Amino acid sequence: MRIRITTADAVFTAVLEDSETARDFASLLPLQVTLTDYNRTEKIADLPRPLSTAGAPAGADPVIGDLAYYAPWGNLAIYYRDFAYSPGLVRLGRLDSNAATLAATAPGAARIEIIAED
Repeated sequence: MRIRITTADAVFTAVLEDSETARDFASLLPLQVTLTDYNRTEKIADLPRPLSTAGAPAGADPVIGDLAYYAPWGNLAIYYRDFAYSPGLVRLGRLDSNAATLAATAPGAARIEIIAED
């Protein structure tokens, strides 16, 4: 499943993984969130409810372009820098491109939606 993330500065597309957590995230879409920068590594946003982590690994080692769910805080994370293995992190998918551009994206509103299949 492909999604679009639209901010005031840019538009990003991503492909979601075929997992319970990614499907649960997709069920929230379309969604308005507020992206903020965290640790000069990722953009994060609160989600309206916790996501299912059924069948998910205990953690993940995110790389540039990863979309992830951080279960302990219940937030979405989009990585523009590599980071270390994090317990409770569940990979949701991956940006198609422009991950480096994400670092310069100003904090603020973003819309996340499913891209309709033709």
